[in-house]
Amino acid sequence: MGLNLGKIHIKRFADGEIYVQLQESVRGCDVYLVQPTCPPANENLMELLVMIDACRRASAKNITAVIPYFGYARADRKTQGRESIAAKLVANLITESGADRVLACDLHSGQSMGYFDIPVDHVYCQPVILDYLASKKICSSDLVVVSPDVGGVARARAFAKKLSDAPLAIVDKRRQGHNVAEVMNLIGDVKGKVAVMVDDMIDTAGTIAKGAALLHEEGAREVYACSTHAVFSPPAIERLSSGLFQEVIITNTIPVMEKNYFPQLTVLSVANLLGETIWRVHDDCSVSSIFQ
Repeated sequence: MGLNLGKIHIKRFADGEIYVQLQESVRGCDVYLVQPTCPPANENLMELLVMIDACRRASAKNITAVIPYFGYARADRKTQGRESIAAKLVANLITESGADRVLACDLHSGQSMGYFDIPVDHVYCQPVILDYLASKKICSSDLVVVSPDVGGVARARAFAKKLSDAPLAIVDKRRQGHNVAEVMNLIGDVKGKVAVMVDDMIDTAGTIAKGAALLHEEGAREVYACSTHAVFSPPAIERLSSGLFQEVIITNTIPVMEKNYFPQLTVLSVANLLGETIWRVHDDCSVSSIFQ
């Protein structure tokens, strides 16, 4: 964007409380706070809330929370009795802290936008991954896009349409508990094909690794994993680097720690995409036209 990063001082008190002080005036300014609520999720979320409050009390004109990875997005509905809808709670916290707008990348589910009472700009990171796959010059007749679960079919279908209208396959998965997945069967044909698995995030990689194993059993020639958010909770690295994948393609919406790099990993930057989106929001231009 050609701008200098704003100066801010953040520290922790001895008891762990967060202290934030802006080091320059933001009075009458449009402020964009870039903060993914990635692990440690609670620390980063609280830091974001305190920063928003500091900007509001410093008389900023508009405050936009730029959240490349929106934590708690998976808790977007009640699947059992006596559960919390934490995504709505976090949306309320961000709104009440003083944010005027939220800019988020690849939310886990579209309905999460409705949890906010302020405008939300949803940034899709698919173009970044699609451009990279196009540069690999894989023959379109060899491609098949695979959804690792039934819930991701709409995402995979949109991805396949932009990838030369590639055919679609679906892994039918039955989940026994949180972060535990069991693959049952495959819907679609992948024999002799280059399978591109698409998901919004990779957490423990249980779903995508078991899906990849099934694809190899069904005769897939190569398997690529594509995901926007690399949460990489243990034992994700062991599963992803086990030889199941030709390449694991992710973006940097979550900073990848040095210890989590492995030979098959490719990290793509969303900086240009976010920068363009922020300029369009600032200039009151269309954001959706970027993804058409």
